[in-house]
Formats: sequence, C-alpha cells, structure tokens
Amino acid sequence: MKPLQASSGDLNADRRADFAEMLLASGEPAQAAELLLGALELAPQWTAGWFRLGEMQEAAHFPDQAAHAWAMAMKLDPADRLGSALKLQLIGHAPVAAAPPSAFVETLFDHYADSFEQSLVGKLRYRMPEFLERAIRAASPSRLALDLGCGTGLMGERLRPIVDRLEGYDISSSMLRKARAKGIYDRLSKSDLQHFSRPDAKADLVVAADVFIYVGALERIVRAIADSLVDEGLCVFSVETLAGGDDFALLPSRRYAHSEAYVRHVLADSGFAILSLESTTIRHDRGEPVGGLAVIARRRPAE
Repeated sequence: MKPLQASSGDLNADRRADFAEMLLASGEPAQAAELLLGALELAPQWTAGWFRLGEMQEAAHFPDQAAHAWAMAMKLDPADRLGSALKLQLIGHAPVAAAPPSAFVETLFDHYADSFEQSLVGKLRYRMPEFLERAIRAASPSRLALDLGCGTGLMGERLRPIVDRLEGYDISSSMLRKARAKGIYDRLSKSDLQHFSRPDAKADLVVAADVFIYVGALERIVRAIADSLVDEGLCVFSVETLAGGDDFALLPSRRYAHSEAYVRHVLADSGFAILSLESTTIRHDRGEPVGGLAVIARRRPAE
C-alpha cells in the first residue's frame, strides 16, 4: 500500500489493516482478507485498502473476490495509480492491454526514486548501462544522445563522457530531480514515453535501458525514436525476453517481456537495420537471473 495513501484516515480501520498484514505474514491470507474487508467497512473510500484486499484475496485463491476489490480500487481512482488494471489482466478478468496505465508507472517510480539505485544496482545487480556503453562505444561517436526513461541517470553517467550533448526524458518528477542533482544532462524533460515525440534537432543516438518493460507494445515508441534520429542514427535498448510465440506479455511482476521475433519485426517496420542483438542477463530478481536482449539498431536512410 506504500505507493498511495498508506493510511485510511480512520484509526480503527488502520488498526484492523495492521492486524490483517500480520495474519497475511503468518500465512493466513483468507483471514487477513476478512479482517481487511471489515476495515474497509469503516473506510469504504480507501483506494489502497481495496487494492491490498485484492492482493490478499488473490493469495487466498479467491480470484473473483480479488477482481471485485481491484475493480473498486479503479472506481475510486480512475487514473489507476496502483495498477489494478494490470492485476485484473494477470488473473484473466480483463484483456491484456498494449500498455500499462501511465499514472501507475509515474507513481511507481516517484515512490521508488529514493531507493532506486541502491535496490537496482546493489540488490538486483543491474549492469545494463555498462553493457550498453561498451556496445555504443564500439558503434560510432555521437553528438546528441537522448536517454529515454533516464531515471536517476545511471545510463546517463555512462553516456556523458562519450557524447557532446545529453538529454534525459522520464515520466517521474522524483527521478528527474535525482538525475538533475548529478549535473550530467544538458536537458531534462518530463515525458510519458507512450506519447513521446521530439520535434527538435535530430539525435545521433537514442538509448532506452530497461525501459520497454514498462511500455508493452513497441510499435509507437520505436516509430517515435526513428523520427527523432538522423539517418544512420543508433537506437540502443534492452528488453526482457519472452519465450513462446506471443509478441509480448504482461508478467506477474507487472512488467512486460518481448519476443525476439517481435523486436526484429518492429524494428524492420520502423526502418531500422539490426547491428547486434545479444542475449544477456539484465538484472536478478529474487536471486534468479532475468534474461533479456540488448539491441543496437541503425536507422536506414530514407529512400
């Protein structure tokens, strides 16, 4: 419940919710859900409480009840900052959408900003910026680089020594504040990558390190990247690998994975030639390596 209103505003409801969390931690999700439902009778407008109730009911193997709780959370917060729609998709109570709710992604990273680097680098052993930097250095020098989903600037720190001008774009204001404090970007802008466009001077390089896992369908963003690049400009990104025949899929982590065939198809349709496509470990999750693809593609000259 951390990302949105951890308190119901009612002391008795909060106490019941705390007891419910204790029951859940002790392996009694059904009893936890029952107790939290009682708390919500005292605080029926508590969005985060309904969302958490859905998680408890899901843990208790009551999917229909969980779906009702998440639907209530969405009714109370139509922007869906907690990502209830994704939960509904994962349990089969809604069709899988092409993209996550933008407000969910923004809220997630606004609240993750303070611990982002410690968690991602220290705990999850995230090394994608180093990996992509080596690949970029081997490809070609760049005058202007765009760092999409720049976060706190982990990729930007790698790009700064090898580009003349560096711009960062992110949906999270909190992440942008962290990046601004590093003083490595010439420009930082708040931007939802679902609607990204850049009419200014064309870039030589666009990088999206571990960003497309929060995008879903890639057709629009890859076309926008192509429009932002000069002829022969580079697009460099990573995705989490999806096994099987689907183009992309929403995972229980509420991140998206993409198939290699889909990545190749989207790039070709947007006028890119693949220079390299390499399987790698993009991070660890619960101690297990997460497989992904590191991709470098060059924009073909317009005919």
